[in-house]
Amino acid sequence: MIKLSNVSKQYRMGSHVVHALREVSFEIERGDFVAIMGASGSGKSTLMHLLGLLDVPDLGSYVIEGREIANMNDEDLSALRGRVFGFVFQQFNLIPRLSAVENVALPMIYTAAHRDLSRAAELLDHVGLGDRLDHHPNELSGGQQQRVAIARSLINRPLVLLADEPTGNLDSASEREILDTLRRLNEQGITVIIVTHEEEVGAQTKRLIRMKDGEIVSDERLEPLPAIPAEPEKPVVGEVAGHSLLGGVFAYLSQGLSMLMANKVRSGLSVLGILIGVAAVVATLALGRGARQSIEQQMSALGSNLLVLRSGAVRVAGVTQQAGTVSRLTVEDSVAIGESVPHVLGVCPSINDRVQATYEGRNWNTRVIGATPSYEWMRNARPTIGRFFTEEENRLRARVAVVGVALVRELFGGRNPVGKYFKINKVNFQIIGVLPEKGFATWWDQDDVAIVPILTTMDRVTGKDYVESIEIQIDHASNIGWVQGAVEELMYSRHRVPASQREGAFRIQNLGDVQSAMEESNRTMSLLLAAIAAVSLLVGGIGIMNIMLVSVAERTREIGLRKAVGARGGDIMVQFLAESVVVSVAGGLCGIALGWAVSEGFSRFAGW
Repeated sequence: MIKLSNVSKQYRMGSHVVHALREVSFEIERGDFVAIMGASGSGKSTLMHLLGLLDVPDLGSYVIEGREIANMNDEDLSALRGRVFGFVFQQFNLIPRLSAVENVALPMIYTAAHRDLSRAAELLDHVGLGDRLDHHPNELSGGQQQRVAIARSLINRPLVLLADEPTGNLDSASEREILDTLRRLNEQGITVIIVTHEEEVGAQTKRLIRMKDGEIVSDERLEPLPAIPAEPEKPVVGEVAGHSLLGGVFAYLSQGLSMLMANKVRSGLSVLGILIGVAAVVATLALGRGARQSIEQQMSALGSNLLVLRSGAVRVAGVTQQAGTVSRLTVEDSVAIGESVPHVLGVCPSINDRVQATYEGRNWNTRVIGATPSYEWMRNARPTIGRFFTEEENRLRARVAVVGVALVRELFGGRNPVGKYFKINKVNFQIIGVLPEKGFATWWDQDDVAIVPILTTMDRVTGKDYVESIEIQIDHASNIGWVQGAVEELMYSRHRVPASQREGAFRIQNLGDVQSAMEESNRTMSLLLAAIAAVSLLVGGIGIMNIMLVSVAERTREIGLRKAVGARGGDIMVQFLAESVVVSVAGGLCGIALGWAVSEGFSRFAGW
């Protein structure tokens, strides 16, 4: 079954070379019970590692079941080790965070299509631990832990059981129990190889091999080899059962979660790093988008493709006259623009002033805007209750008003004011509509306003015979530049402004440019905040990498155990990646929740 021919192994320690094995040759038949004995440093543990395919010889031949291992790569060796050998270690090497039944089923993660806990329970019952299935290693005695290790070594129905000092850390009673268990297994047809330095243990086997200084000094048959028993049911040597993808992923994630729960503080700090990074990214992007939408809403309240025409200052004889004294705008100017300038969809002259509004003893200082009916659609100001005033009411100088919700709240306590009369500067006005809520602009509350016909405003409220501005809506953004030049030329002509005095006579503000500039600034700030947040996310990711690196360094014994029970290098990597995924997903979900909470809270606070 196993044949070693002139096997040698040496290790280099600095400039010194240690010859662990020197041309060792022997054969082991199926069903044998072999003890390899020797003092410390005799090479028996190195020989055990070579037999179990945990290491490979430097020289010589190792053939198992007719296959030469020298021609195998690491994947092949892992597959062969997982299906042919079972390991029982002196230190038990049970994983503390797993229960007894989970420790026994551990090799099936790497060698079976699925993890069969029922078979693990049967094996524990077979070794006398049927009532300890859910106990963790720290709840078991030394002998019980060793029996769990034996059950684990049998989970894949191995051909060979390798036991490295299986009784070295046990009392006499536990030692007898373990040896009795190994003897029963051998009687069932399993080949057992024990490495020990105890004479009483070696005397209970069927064959005793003694080693000294890396060489075999004696090979004694203590009991005759019985007839070769029937071969246990198992796949062909080297054949690996197919993995279930879903079952494998679940097993890895379950193992990762167990590891994290065993190190709660460290795992919590890792999760916290990801949580803060994800929350920062979510919150900053959400707040940036909220700010952008708020600006867009404010800009939509001003209308789209708008030009605002205002009076400027005229220089006469090198002296700047008071702004607007020569070039004051009139209602007739707005009419002329609408009639003579192409691509103009609407024109709205306006006057703004602060006034005192009263109703049944309530007094409130508010803003009045005198405008024409075109204000309704140019400024997206369609009343939610009632209606807007008409051109006929403007021409007749009717005392009607459309008010904002802030004014309604202050004067009417939130009640429906449509049809009621209130006073503006001691003049009665009837409320015919309530404007939609728009919120605060940068400099004033857009809902604290009363809009009245412009001719009424000029005659009954402000006493002005001119308008402060004329808003012009253009059909398309591409025509704004041309319309702006045409409007300037029309105003120069109507107000007879000579060429030498035209500079600054009128001011035209393009709200489209303002909107674009504000959106670009907001976009830049959003990207900056997102970049800063991404750095915190990157730091959290680096934190997980550091934790995983520390975890690998701390768990070298566990990694060796997993390799011994059939894990490939890729399986080990996936195991640690699964743990990283658990940390990342946990931190990511918590971060998303926190980012949502911050965004929601800030949006409520800011009124977005």
